[in-house]
Amino acid sequence: QVQLVESGGGLVQAGGSLRLSCAVSGRTVSRDTMAWFRQAPGKEREFVAAINWSGNTYYHEYVKGRFTISRYNSINTVYLQMNGLKPEDTAVYFCAARPPRREESSWTAPNFAYWGQGTQVTVSS
Repeated sequence: QVQLVESGGGLVQAGGSLRLSCAVSGRTVSRDTMAWFRQAPGKEREFVAAINWSGNTYYHEYVKGRFTISRYNSINTVYLQMNGLKPEDTAVYFCAARPPRREESSWTAPNFAYWGQGTQVTVSS
């Protein structure tokens, strides 16, 4: 059984930083594309960042320059370093995984096969 477990969420003031972790078990994800999504109350789940098997990274415009995704295949873990947090970053953050594709696009939730349960990030103003 594949399990993705996020951790590292919490309450932080605007301008602060958090690092989210996603530990994967039941599947070796060294060739998978890993991603972070987020969902605020009353809103759809939206793409935040992704990293493919070779280390290429992809970011949504609203987090470029502030968030950094990284992966450590030796421990089946993906991270999301979040700096310069804003109140509008408040959401539940989800880790996701999918097998590699020839073309890395389609950064929408239905395109990912495996999901974690989410971790809450709250940014106060």
